[in-house]
Amino acid sequence: MAATRETLWELLEPAVEGLGFELSDLEVRTGRGRGLLRLFIDSGQGVTVDDCERVSRQVGSVLDVADPIGGQYSLEVSSPGLDRRLVKPAHFDRFAGATVQVRLRRLVDGRRRIQGSLLGRHGEVIEVSGEGVTMRIAMTDIDVVRLVPDLRAPAGN
Repeated sequence: MAATRETLWELLEPAVEGLGFELSDLEVRTGRGRGLLRLFIDSGQGVTVDDCERVSRQVGSVLDVADPIGGQYSLEVSSPGLDRRLVKPAHFDRFAGATVQVRLRRLVDGRRRIQGSLLGRHGEVIEVSGEGVTMRIAMTDIDVVRLVPDLRAPAGN
């Protein structure tokens, strides 16, 4: 039986952190045919291709020993990118003030999607202001929150 996302996170996070990186996100897809395990790593200095390769080797060794997935799968290691998902409570704290896109699991105040400024996190609730409304959203109601990259050139350039 294939491991859950949470089980894989608990297994792999120490290996990633041991190399000096944060496990920012993790995707696991299983089913018919070949599965996929995708890790997103981050650090204050950014992430290089060599960093991804180093983490991939270390995580691959952990997976070989524990064999939590079973069957064939591909392992990918990447940086979270400019449109990164916010997953951990600490992400919501770190990116307060940034523009985010929020997709909800259900209608909240008649809406399923909102884009605006992430005002912050208060326990298990985030606050987003945009499109003429400020919403307080329980983290349990969130499907996905992504940063909206600001690709404008810095002032003076």
